[in-house]
Amino acid sequence: MPKNDLKILTGNANPDLACKVSEHLKIPLLDTMVSTFGDGEIMVQINENIRGADVFVIQPTCRPVNDNLMELLLIIDALKRASSRRITAVIPYYGYARQDRKVQPRVPISSKLVADLLTAAGTHRVLTIDLHAGQIQGFFNIPVDHLYAAPVLLDYFRNRCNENTVIVSPDAGGVERARAFAKRLNASLVIVDKRREAANVSKVMHVIGDVKNKEAIILDDMIDTAGTTTQAAQALIESGAKSVFAACTHGVLSGPAIERINNSMLEEVVVTDTIPMHDKVRMCSKLKVLSISSLLAEAIKRIHEESSVSSLFV
Repeated sequence: MPKNDLKILTGNANPDLACKVSEHLKIPLLDTMVSTFGDGEIMVQINENIRGADVFVIQPTCRPVNDNLMELLLIIDALKRASSRRITAVIPYYGYARQDRKVQPRVPISSKLVADLLTAAGTHRVLTIDLHAGQIQGFFNIPVDHLYAAPVLLDYFRNRCNENTVIVSPDAGGVERARAFAKRLNASLVIVDKRREAANVSKVMHVIGDVKNKEAIILDDMIDTAGTTTQAAQALIESGAKSVFAACTHGVLSGPAIERINNSMLEEVVVTDTIPMHDKVRMCSKLKVLSISSLLAEAIKRIHEESSVSSLFV
C-alpha cells in the first residue's frame, strides 16, 4: 500500500499523544475540526480529502468519557461517509472496560455496548492497549489488536532493578501480568491479598511473599483513586520493604488519587501517556510519565502495511 494512503487524526481527548505518533510516522495529522454547539452537541468536520484512505483515529475514551466517546463515534461516522477505505479506532485507554460482566442483577455490560457502538458507527478495526479485562476483545466482531505497555515500562525499570527487586501484584486478578513482568526482569513475585468492600473502596489484608529489605514495584493496568496502590505500599513497608514504587499503563488518577499518592509511602509512580497527565504532573512530584507513542506508531505502520504485529503483543 502507498504510504500516502495512510492518514491519522485525533479528537480532543489526547492531542499531544497523537502529535507524538504523527512525528514518529512522519505523517501530519489530518486537518480536523471538533467543536461543540451552544447546547453541548458535538460537531465534526474533516477538511481534507480521505476518499479511499486507510485512516487511524487516535482517541482514548478517558475523562470526560462520554464526550470523548461521542467524539470518536462522530469522527468515525464522518470518515465512513467520506468514503474512507478502512477506519481503525486507536483507543489507547478503553473507557467502560471495568464494566465487562454482570456483577449484580439488572446492570448493563457497558464495555460490550461500547464495542457495539464502535462497530455500528463504521469501525473496521480496533487498536488498544492493556484492556482491563482481556475478554473485551471478544465483544467485537471486528479485528482487535491488543497491545501491552510492558515493553515501555520494562525499558524504564530494567536498568534500575537488581537481585533485591520484587514485582508486586496488588490483587489476585493482576498476578498473570505481574508474573510476566517479573520473569522478564528476573525478579521475584509478591501478591497483596486485597478484599474490596465497595466500588473504589478496598482494604489490604496481608502480603504473600518475602519483601524484607527489598525494593518493591507494584504493577497494575490502571491506577484510579489510588486507594489500592497506596494501601499496598503501606502494607509492603510494614512487611519490611526498603522502598516501594508503582507502575501502571493508565493513570486515571481520579478523586483523591493525587493527594493519596503525595501522602503515601510510594517513592515514585510511573504511568504512560495513554491518558493526558499535564495537570496531574504539576500537582504530584512523584509522578513519572512515559510515552507509548513509538509503540502505537509501530503498530499503526505494521497494520497499514499488512505485516505482522504479533511481536508487539508482549
